[in-house]
Amino acid sequence: MRSWFVVALLLLLRPAPAFAQDGFDFETARAQMVRVIQLEAYVTSEVTGVTEIDARVLAAMGKVPRHEFVAEPLARYAYEDTPLPIDFEQNLTQPFIAALMTHLLQVEPGDTVFETGTDSGYQAAVLAELGAHVYSVEVIEPLAQSAAERLKRLDYRDVAVKAGDGYFGWAEHGPYDAILVKEAVDHLPLPLVGQLKPGARMVVPIGPATGAQELTVIEKDAQGNVRRTRVLPVRFAPLQGGDRT
Repeated sequence: MRSWFVVALLLLLRPAPAFAQDGFDFETARAQMVRVIQLEAYVTSEVTGVTEIDARVLAAMGKVPRHEFVAEPLARYAYEDTPLPIDFEQNLTQPFIAALMTHLLQVEPGDTVFETGTDSGYQAAVLAELGAHVYSVEVIEPLAQSAAERLKRLDYRDVAVKAGDGYFGWAEHGPYDAILVKEAVDHLPLPLVGQLKPGARMVVPIGPATGAQELTVIEKDAQGNVRRTRVLPVRFAPLQGGDRT
């Protein structure tokens, strides 16, 4: 996705490693992450149509302690603009992509949001910082349990997590003001479309599991019709689950 020009700019803006008196300075690193997100938004705007990430999204990402959502040996790398591995061969999404997807959702305080793929709980925390009521489903039961415990420990009380197949949503709490799908699907999941409110948005990577996908915004009108807007080529792992016929 990046050109050499983008990479060079990122390297120029990256400061020397920041250390506080008692160790790594996570606050400074987090502020730098936000600046890099702003830069990436600017240099990719011709493709995405997004010149600036919503200031509320940047503020949320500047507050959530991303280093708490990765294993301790990776904590000092948590604010690099790169995906990071977590348990069960899953990955924490690159910060810029997380910011862009959140921006595209247009979440408002009080909104009810559904998320697939809780992983370690970071994205749910960002959504909660925006004032959303978050319902998140994770197919790997131990990940769902650890994410729920982590979110509770960090005092993100407005996030509910359960183990299950996110393809089918969480109908009891719908319809939703926004739906975020954090894994690739080769078609639009109809159960999620059904749980999306009229006038609401879904952000989802659509495309083959082994090839390029398109980050796509789905908008549902009052008649239940959907409009698709392609935003950016991406590569996500496929949405895991069972029988969907």
